[in-house]
Amino acid sequence: MSSVVSFVSPRTAKVVQEDSRPLAADEVRIRTLFSGISAGTELTAYRGSNPYLNKQWDVDRRLFVDGVATQEYPLNGWGYEEVGEVSEIGGAVTSVKIGDRIWGTWGHRAETVKSAEYASKRILPAGADPRIGIFSQIGAIALNVILDADIHVGETVVVFGLGVPGQLVAQLARLNGARVIGVDGIAARRELARELGIDEVLDPADGGVAERVRAMTDDRGADVCLEVTGNYGAMHEAIRTVAYSSRVCVAGFMQGEGTALRLGEEFHHNRVAVIGSQISGVAPALQHRWNGYRLANTMIGLGVEGKLRLTELISHTLPVSQAPEAFTMLDEKPQEALQVVLSFEEEK
Repeated sequence: MSSVVSFVSPRTAKVVQEDSRPLAADEVRIRTLFSGISAGTELTAYRGSNPYLNKQWDVDRRLFVDGVATQEYPLNGWGYEEVGEVSEIGGAVTSVKIGDRIWGTWGHRAETVKSAEYASKRILPAGADPRIGIFSQIGAIALNVILDADIHVGETVVVFGLGVPGQLVAQLARLNGARVIGVDGIAARRELARELGIDEVLDPADGGVAERVRAMTDDRGADVCLEVTGNYGAMHEAIRTVAYSSRVCVAGFMQGEGTALRLGEEFHHNRVAVIGSQISGVAPALQHRWNGYRLANTMIGLGVEGKLRLTELISHTLPVSQAPEAFTMLDEKPQEALQVVLSFEEEK
């Protein structure tokens, strides 16, 4: 038996037990070291607002339709930011050894079983901080935004939302040669972005983000806006902020009705292109070269090489036994945390 975090009902997380299973000859057992909590998509499952809990996802037609919900409570092992250590290998395994540290996605659980092929492609270099491993999937999401945005050297990029994905997007946009302006209502997040090298930060409470960005760009507006808040109001301001006939990439997981959007205003008159960036695929022009594994592996490499500052995004590390308290904090007091990490050290 081993521990796993379960959403047993809306806004109720518990640590429960699940059975361990024996290995096949070509499999390895990975003991989880750390698991990061997504404060975006994962909280939609915790809160009960995720559309998979309310509608049927028609895989063939790629449509949400009325009917029996695709998923239901309890939801065991949600989460996609994990790193662990190989603790057992199958009899036919030669590509992975006990003690190798593996990054990947397997949910908030004390252990997982993966194929040796999966594990061998995700070995962290010896000496690397294992916590870098939790940023593979959220990092892939951020890098996918950059690919969708098609940023060029010398352009002005405005990032709306400086949570974990926004901080990653901002760092990547700077690596891509952009001047980056970050927008967030939480002072601590703006300060961290400054420390991590962002060029400018704006507090939306001061009003007029679009006007202030135009003042910085000879009244042109941003070349690209990247929305990673999941907030319709922020999306609307991103549309207002981008230059004529330019692009807004929307990666935030919007919930509910978009009453803050007024699409008859700047969206219509400025010929704004709104691109949905979502990790199930990459931009059509890049599909022959990029996939989800390359996105994640690239982010891990940038973190290991020190080209991205990842572990500085971690604000809290809690034992997995305190997972319920961690989710309550992220749900009720999001301004007090950034990347929250669950440690499985107590599970040894």
